[in-house]
Amino acid sequence: MPLPSISTPTYELEIPSLKKVIKYRPFLVKEEKVLIIAMESEDRKQITEAVKEVISNCILTRNVKVDNLATFDIEYIFLNIRGKSVGELTEVLITCPDDGETQVPVSINLDDIKVEVNKDHSRDIKLDDKLTMRMKYPSIQEFIKNNFVKNERIGVDDTFQVICSCIEQIYSEEESWSASDCTKKELTNFLEQLSSKQFKEIEKFFETMPKLSHTITIKNPNTGVENKIVLEGLTSFFA
Repeated sequence: MPLPSISTPTYELEIPSLKKVIKYRPFLVKEEKVLIIAMESEDRKQITEAVKEVISNCILTRNVKVDNLATFDIEYIFLNIRGKSVGELTEVLITCPDDGETQVPVSINLDDIKVEVNKDHSRDIKLDDKLTMRMKYPSIQEFIKNNFVKNERIGVDDTFQVICSCIEQIYSEEESWSASDCTKKELTNFLEQLSSKQFKEIEKFFETMPKLSHTITIKNPNTGVENKIVLEGLTSFFA
């Protein structure tokens, strides 16, 4: 007689950038094993494929492509999948900013963590009176680099590569140029023509991009001072 199958619960969440509700399930042991083996390898390609496979397997709604999701979408989905897999409560050590050394353990409910949208954020960057550059959000590669790849140095060329990959369109009232029709060299040459002020507007796009955020208040047991802490990004909740 074959062993019985174990039923897996399903949950729902809304993908922040798409405003689309999807169904998902927790990690299975076999999938967590794939992740652990990949991370132990410290090979970016293997880690990327493992994360994509696990998230894709856990998303039950059809036609959701992980490659097309924004970084913060993937972080939010991964956070929720992990929470339902190993428990919604996670404990992190927070360093009190008033003395910069006292660490306080804090229990955080992962269900309370949301994606924060900055009111000053815009995908359209006005370069001058004629040209506007429309951006798209970083995808799975940046998610992997930020959360799973350790001790990787980021150079100027890497920064330009990320920016180029996030350009969707350059347009004026009369003409439009799709980034998909341009080579990386053409996009890089275009960026190199920008002034420092114009380039800072691109930096602002990344700085104000939607992100996982959660505010907590902790009390330093040594000084009695209360500190308000804003945790941002996936790694903040698994420190």
